[in-house]
Amino acid sequence: MAENMSLTIDPRSGFCRSNSTFYSKRNPIPLPKNDSLDVTTFISARAHHGRIAFIDAATGRHLTFSELWRAADSVATSLSDMGIRKGHVVLLLSPNSIFFPIVCLSVMSLGAIITTTNPLNTAGEIGKQIADSKPVLAFTIAPLLPKLAGSTIPIVLLDDDVNSNATGARIVTTLHQMMKKEPSGSRVRDRVNQDDTATLLYSSGTTGASKGVVSSHRNLIAMVQTVINRFSLEVGERFICTVPMFHIYGLVAFATGLLASGSTVIVLSKFEMHDMLSTIEKYRATYLPLVPPILVAMVNAADQIQEKYDLSSLHSALSGGAPLSKEVIEGFLEKYPNVKILQGYGLTESTGIGASTDSLEESRRYGTAGMLSPSMEAKVVEPESGKALTVNETGELWLRGPSIMKGYFSNPEGTTSTLDSEGWLRTGDLCYIDQDGFIFIVDRLKELIKYKGYQVPPAELEALLLTHPEILDAAVIPFPDKEVGQFPMAYVVRKAGSNVSEAQVMEFVGRQVAPYKRIRRVAFTASIPKNPSGKILRKDLIKLPTSKL
Repeated sequence: MAENMSLTIDPRSGFCRSNSTFYSKRNPIPLPKNDSLDVTTFISARAHHGRIAFIDAATGRHLTFSELWRAADSVATSLSDMGIRKGHVVLLLSPNSIFFPIVCLSVMSLGAIITTTNPLNTAGEIGKQIADSKPVLAFTIAPLLPKLAGSTIPIVLLDDDVNSNATGARIVTTLHQMMKKEPSGSRVRDRVNQDDTATLLYSSGTTGASKGVVSSHRNLIAMVQTVINRFSLEVGERFICTVPMFHIYGLVAFATGLLASGSTVIVLSKFEMHDMLSTIEKYRATYLPLVPPILVAMVNAADQIQEKYDLSSLHSALSGGAPLSKEVIEGFLEKYPNVKILQGYGLTESTGIGASTDSLEESRRYGTAGMLSPSMEAKVVEPESGKALTVNETGELWLRGPSIMKGYFSNPEGTTSTLDSEGWLRTGDLCYIDQDGFIFIVDRLKELIKYKGYQVPPAELEALLLTHPEILDAAVIPFPDKEVGQFPMAYVVRKAGSNVSEAQVMEFVGRQVAPYKRIRRVAFTASIPKNPSGKILRKDLIKLPTSKL
């Protein structure tokens, strides 16, 4: 906090009255002073004693650090020979694999830009991203070729199934061929600066159209430093990677960042509960990152799980995507007493960084997203007036720090409505920060239900519904109404064998909330739609009731 010495900062909350800013209470992260530095070079130059970088959980194949860096160098040489230069965009369409990181690291080392997309997206959705980002080359696997069928981009296959050219795709080579190339020290290398663009990830679009988030090498380096300092990692730590690598959290932590610490990442190509648990047992994994729905499933099936799998190596579960309730945290600790839960909060726009709980004690501030990450500043702003608020007052969370994006790709209106001229990112999340500096996310600003002018946060009602003994999952959405504007409607997944009724659900909530927050309509459903990081896709549910009326 050297530059803040002239400011009076409350050591307990981190709040400074003179500029209405909350400062992080954590030690600032050291950032490299050298301006001409790319994130790949930064990661590869960090000293550690690790030996194995990645293990493929399905096949047992592994990549040592020396094999990984040699492969990244060979692929970068091949890309350079193919004419890939600084500023070119390269698309990566693939499930998680031990080859995913090689592509990311080699592309970024040239100053070219990596854009990823969800393999579950339709050809149409992927086509939109291609039209927007204009990649000059794509990496994918044979089974996903049909999703690129409409495009003329040259393609590199990540698998060696070259006979799959039935789709008429322009397959130019395979990653395996590129990895055989002798790395060339003399190739033309554009000078890459920390402010140059490294990644172009499309934000989850849980609130409307998906936008391309432009992150610089500086942003990624700040994220890597934050991750490494947060876990103060010992050699021998083994992380299970269930998180999609196309997602900010997966790409920056698992595909790249953790390499800097010498940790081993065990890669699962898709999430399947049995695979995940048997992999923890087989490889003696120590860290398990997950999203809240997986954590809930582990609590619900704990007795069967512990009979069948030995999870004794596990010491930490890392949860992100949505805050955990008291019931879930305590339920987990009761069933898995030797595993501490750590939570993280971040956005694609903040390179996955924002706030975190770094100890069990911090996680037991139930409902918190954590304390501000190192070197991160926050404001809590009253959405209507723009007035900056103080401790324990609820408003929109604004963040500023070294991991905040450069902006949205070729979308100046989107950028100026999200980033202000002083570098503050408007997160769109409503929160308050308490007297000890803990952030509590109340809801998405855009998803508040407006009942007769009262604001009703759906997340609060969802958390309450999950405390009902017969409810497995729930989502709350605004239901349009002529008289009151909107009222809360709940989608509820009953537990097996339950016949809980609409009236019982409404009465259960009604007893515990102010009248304007009452749920006035209930629909029972088999499951709640969620994105890969566990966020409820409320916009998908909002389309349902209105189309049926």
